[in-house]
Amino acid sequence: MSRIVSKKLRDSARGQSCTLRLPGCGFDDGTVVLAHLPVGMRGVGIKTPDLFAIHACDACHARLDGRIKADIDFRDVLRALAETQMRWYEAGLISVRGAA
Repeated sequence: MSRIVSKKLRDSARGQSCTLRLPGCGFDDGTVVLAHLPVGMRGVGIKTPDLFAIHACDACHARLDGRIKADIDFRDVLRALAETQMRWYEAGLISVRGAA
């Protein structure tokens, strides 16, 4: 498994609104960070690659990580991933070969 660690992707969350938007979301309360998704590509002391992360406020991040119990509809997580990756694409942080 490749480790993808990017300071630019991690820093991209600063000043952004939350893409997860679960109940109780802080949306753009200044607590948004890059939250790594629980997709099974991690281990003790190893985070999921930065490519599989979303912009999440502290309230949503706590629910995603299980620090606050919540039933999460993973369609919301997939939507948040798509929105976050489109932000990165539009900002030139990621690219797609051959895309017009």
